[in-house]
Amino acid sequence: MRALTHPVRIALIEVLAVHQRLTATQAGELIQETPTTCSFHLRQLAKYGFVEEAGPGKGRQRPWKLVNMGFTIQEEDLNAEGRVAADVLVQMFFRRAFGRFERWQHIHWSYPEEWDRASAADQAAMFVTTTELEEVNAKVREVLEGYRDRLIDPSLRPGDSRLVEVLYLAYPVDLDTAVVAKNLDSEEA
Repeated sequence: MRALTHPVRIALIEVLAVHQRLTATQAGELIQETPTTCSFHLRQLAKYGFVEEAGPGKGRQRPWKLVNMGFTIQEEDLNAEGRVAADVLVQMFFRRAFGRFERWQHIHWSYPEEWDRASAADQAAMFVTTTELEEVNAKVREVLEGYRDRLIDPSLRPGDSRLVEVLYLAYPVDLDTAVVAKNLDSEEA
């Protein structure tokens, strides 16, 4: 996990998930890093089994691809240090995703009206049991899984489709903690 807790490596994984195969030079153009930096981090990702060479090529012209699309962290199998690393990794992924959402909030009006209208930013609160929450999570995963093959196989993507990021979070909220967090946020501002 520590191999992933670097912003360039996360960015490389993100662009490889979308573009399937990239050289260090191509990846560098997409994530605004030098080919040398990307080459180094791709080799590090390969060392830990996240990416592999995807065909012939020399040096920075060698194409790379992801070994697996996505990964799951089994927290129950981790020691205390591993759990801290897992938390840092998840926070980094979501920080990047929230950054993309903030950008969308600033530019959504520049997209065609149908994309602006089809997009969503919702928040909901509900009282559920752990069993019910597991059921909600399973239903959401099932819906999202129905579109996963398009990420893996670009030939399945409809011509008018766009890459859309879906952030889904479901977690218990302690209202006392939420009030404290709100007060802390207003003090920082």
